[in-house]
Formats: sequence, C-alpha cells, structure tokens
Amino acid sequence: MLLFLLAFAGGMLTIASPCILPMLPFVFARAGQPFVKSTLPMLVGMAATFAAVASLAAVGGAWAVTANQYGRNAALVVMAGFGAILLFPAVASRLSRPIVALGARLSATADRNRRGGGSVVAASALLGVAVGLLWAPCAGPLLGLILTGAAINGANLTTSLLLLAYALGAATSLALALLVGGRVFHAMKRSLHAGEWLRRGFGVAVIVATVAIGLGADTRFLAQASYASTARLEQRLLDSVTAPQSEPRSEPEPEAAILQSAPAATINDISPALLTPIKAERVKLTLPVEPTQPDLKGAVQWLNSEPLRIADLKGKVVLVNFWTFGCINCLHTLPYVKDWAAKYADQGFVVIGVHSPEFAYEKDRANVKAAVADLGITFPVALDNDFTIWRQFNNRYWPAQYFIDANGQVRFHHFGEGKYDQSEQVIRQLLAERDAATP
Repeated sequence: MLLFLLAFAGGMLTIASPCILPMLPFVFARAGQPFVKSTLPMLVGMAATFAAVASLAAVGGAWAVTANQYGRNAALVVMAGFGAILLFPAVASRLSRPIVALGARLSATADRNRRGGGSVVAASALLGVAVGLLWAPCAGPLLGLILTGAAINGANLTTSLLLLAYALGAATSLALALLVGGRVFHAMKRSLHAGEWLRRGFGVAVIVATVAIGLGADTRFLAQASYASTARLEQRLLDSVTAPQSEPRSEPEPEAAILQSAPAATINDISPALLTPIKAERVKLTLPVEPTQPDLKGAVQWLNSEPLRIADLKGKVVLVNFWTFGCINCLHTLPYVKDWAAKYADQGFVVIGVHSPEFAYEKDRANVKAAVADLGITFPVALDNDFTIWRQFNNRYWPAQYFIDANGQVRFHHFGEGKYDQSEQVIRQLLAERDAATP
C-alpha cells in the first residue's frame, strides 16, 4: 500500500515537471467546463490510457510498438480536430468530414448543444484517451522504479495498478489546477468579455502543441530549457521506504570522497572552494571497485559500431551511459557526454550509449536511429529493448552513468543530472591510473 501512495505522490509532482507542458493546452482547453461531466472523465481517461499503454509496452513485442505508434498518430489526429473546432467553430459546423466531425464531438461548443449528458462524458473521456496516448512524463526515481519493474518483470496487475496510481496522482494535480484555471477563465470572460478570443487562443495552443508533438519539437525544446527538478524530492520519498536496498548503490558526495582520501593533518587546511569537484584536482577521489559485473550482451541492435563487449575494451576507460531519446533529463546530460567522448577519445576513453526505452514508441528502431542522427551522436549505441544490459548493471535510473576502468571494473557511477565536473575528474583519474600502470 505504501508503494501505491508513493506512486500517487510521484504523479502529483508531475505538475512541476517540464514534461507536462505539452499536455497543458489540451487539458486547459477544458477550463470552464462542468467538472463532473467534462473535466473528470477527461482526466480519468488520460490516467487509464497512460496506465494501459505503459503496461502494454512491458509486453515488449513488435506488435505492441506498432499499436502504440498507431495510437499516438490517431491521438494527434483527434487533437488536431479538437483544436480546429476551438479555432473555427462556424466553419466546422458546415463540414461533414470525419476528422472535423470527430473534433466537433470534443469541442466545448458541441458539448453545450447536446441534449444529454452521456455524450458529453463520452467526448471528454475520448479526449482524455488522446491525451493519455500522447503523454510521456519525465521519469523521476518513482516512475523509473515502476517502469523498470514493468520492463523487467513484464506486465502484471501490480505494475499496472502502480502506473494507474501514478497517473491518478498526475490527474489529481491537474484537476486542482483546472479548478483554479476555470475560475480565472470565468472571471476573464465576465470582466473582459473575451470568451470567444480565449477559446480561439486555446485552439491555437492545441494545434501548436499537436504539431510540436508530432514533429518531436516539444522534446527538443524541453531539452534546451532549464527548470527545477522534482527528482530529489521523489528520491527522498523512495529512500524513506527502500533505503536498505538503495544503500549499496549510493553515490558518495564529493566532499566525503575528498575528506576520506586526504591526509588527516591537511583536512582543516582545505578551503571550502577546494571542496567543489572542479577545484579538487589535487586531491584524488576515492573510487572503490563496485560489485557490479558489467557486460554488454543482449542488445537487439548496435548503432555506429559492431557489437561490443566489455572484455573487448580492456585497456580503455569506458563510460556506459544509460539513456533514452524521449527522456528530457537524458538529453540534458548528452552535451557533456558528447564533449567527453570527443575530448578524451585519443587518450583511450570510450563512451557507449545504452538506449533502454521508457515507453513503447522508444522501442521502434527507426525512431532511435533517427534520434541518434538528429542528436549528432557518433559513439556506439546499444539498443537495449529487452533491458538485458540494464539488468546486468542492476540499473534503475534514466540517465545513469557507469565509469569502468582499464581492467573492466566499475569504479564510479552517477544517477541523474549534475556533478559534471566530478564525472570528468573521474575520467581523468581513471586514465591517469591506466597510464601509471602501463610499463
């Protein structure tokens, strides 16, 4: 029960994450509509569809990937029709084409003209289904744990209910925001007499969001944006109930590593500035051998390289970077990873990307290949659709970086964004160790 509550709490935190932004035009276009007959069915439809699609992705077959892609395309069509009706209700009422007619069933104007409440509920639920098909939340520690469990153990009742709890948490936070937004919407209509322009503004926002999602521009935009992450708060909630499991994988703070390795007589002489990773070059970080026995077997395909094994890379320092192209946090770390790959390549440093998909559309090999090309990734990328490499590293996070020394042993890991200077120091230190050991 506690894990379900944590999943619900993690879902509520998504209102503060950037990945919810592309969905807001669709959701807030319903501002001012009756909550029970309009807003509630839409949010329930969104939550149920997200849980169903994420559970379907855990099945892992090619048919699941194809079904998800068709579903997303259909959702984009529905949203385009919805936006067109908000923007041009008079024109749409004269047209009978199927797409526009479907959009009309979702519009606020058509809702008000219907006699019964059942069709309003059905139209709102259908809109929620479309939102659920398009929504790809940022995978913080809580959602990452749920998705990892689903991917590794397959679809089952527990993971489906956890996904539903997460989605219901997100729906709850959106409902609260909509209640406030609805009041603001009504106030603006009364004071400014701008109801028609507001509705058209929502229509423009819906169409822009639909086009952006269809072209993948939303992900590229969010990858360039800076925002406050909820990952630390989620991790604290998770650690409160899973600390015994996560403790062996805990990451030492830079200060702790420096003080542990510095001579006792000089600890008090280190200034606070020297306790930041970028200033700590003269003080070696403590990099113990971790129990993980890494390997790269099990990838369904390799990009930019023939299949590689850790054993083939002995004598080189290796960074294994777990990521997925729809993960905003992963995209934030990517410029640093690419820079390290280029900067230290001639010194015997190798970067290997392991693409472990969060959602079904990220399992499509053509989508991954296109993303790798668009992002300018030239280092080897293993497509870990079955999470085989993920399990070998006992990984649980997106993004996650594992630093492997010249002997093939994991010496350091980092989860999430940040601490880039410390990570680069680890690279330099492992290269120096390798060079010192070479006769």
